[in-house]
Amino acid sequence: MPRTLVIVLDSVGIGGAPDAAAYNDSGADTLGHIAEACAEGRGDRAGLRSGPLSLPHLVATGLGVASRSATGRVPPGLDGPHRTGLAGSAIETSKGKDTPSGHWEIAGVPVTFDWGYFPETVPAFPAPLIADFLKESGLGGTLANCHASGTEVIEDFGEEHLKTGWPILYTSVDSVLQVAAHEEAFGLERLYEICRILRRLTLPLNIGRVIARPFLGARRGDFRRTPNRKDWAIEPAGETLFDRLDAAGRQVVSVGKTGDIFAHRATGREVKGAGNMANLDLALAEFAKLPDGGLIFANLVDFDSEYGHRRDVPGYAACLEQFDARMPEIIAALKPGDLCLITADHGNDPTWRGTDHTREQVPVLMFGPGLAARAVGQRASFADMAQSVLVHQGLPPGPCGTSLL
Repeated sequence: MPRTLVIVLDSVGIGGAPDAAAYNDSGADTLGHIAEACAEGRGDRAGLRSGPLSLPHLVATGLGVASRSATGRVPPGLDGPHRTGLAGSAIETSKGKDTPSGHWEIAGVPVTFDWGYFPETVPAFPAPLIADFLKESGLGGTLANCHASGTEVIEDFGEEHLKTGWPILYTSVDSVLQVAAHEEAFGLERLYEICRILRRLTLPLNIGRVIARPFLGARRGDFRRTPNRKDWAIEPAGETLFDRLDAAGRQVVSVGKTGDIFAHRATGREVKGAGNMANLDLALAEFAKLPDGGLIFANLVDFDSEYGHRRDVPGYAACLEQFDARMPEIIAALKPGDLCLITADHGNDPTWRGTDHTREQVPVLMFGPGLAARAVGQRASFADMAQSVLVHQGLPPGPCGTSLL
């Protein structure tokens, strides 16, 4: 039986979705705008990178072809020959431009319901929710209680948090409630416990995720988030790719925050490293010992959390180039019959207004030994990827999507 390696480049969108206007994202293009900025010198940073965006290995597996199918054009520097594998773009049908929606649809379960969101008011959270939270947690209060950037809110409220012991609560345009607290002064396990309380209290509001955001540091300018983030997500609303593989007795390994996104349902053994390269190392190590019929599903979050949300064009470009440099290792790890799928879950255009995700199409790059280069065009749903993996694995197809194979 064949094996499958799925790598989600978190937030590497390739051009606005057909319904981007409904999300105020008409014209957003994460990859395209990064490539344009690099071609114009706006992607340079001393000691980090310079010059046009260079992704030769991703281009050889069809990244330029995928971009053209999404936008009708190839971004600067990505117009090299497509040498191997299937390449196209995919449109998200799920409601929202958040991580769970994108990942669930990649796994074959489009989100057909409306998530709950918090308003852009101060406070953003309902008074009864906060009252119940304080009663159950025993805390004396909370800080921020607004829409905010995760790094900025820690800078703004970190010192007050250390003085009062009150957690920092904030949200975004996604269906999420995030909780920041000092990993040592407040305590990591205590942070996780209050997040579990909030997860239960927010279920009636249909909030997609509660996220723990631990940080360290003693004063403004010194605060930094740690790798010990943890997500509590709603369970997927249907049978995912993971469920189907699990029912068939196949081995699954989830890398990075994948297990959190799927509420740890049928996500197999979970491993997590600190950052993209550590998680890619884990994915390749696990793939090397994966039995026939198995699946590795890895999320590489740095594109999104470190560079997209921070609107850091040079950092995002360098992160893309760093991943591209690892592509030969990925290709070499594939045995005859194996398949690698590289995609994304949404966009996060670092040239766009605000600090939130952008509603975009995503690349679909599927390659493996003997798989000839072929353009597959614009796919109507991310769920086509789940169907393709199921067909590749010799399992019955799910109810959503059409296989590329």
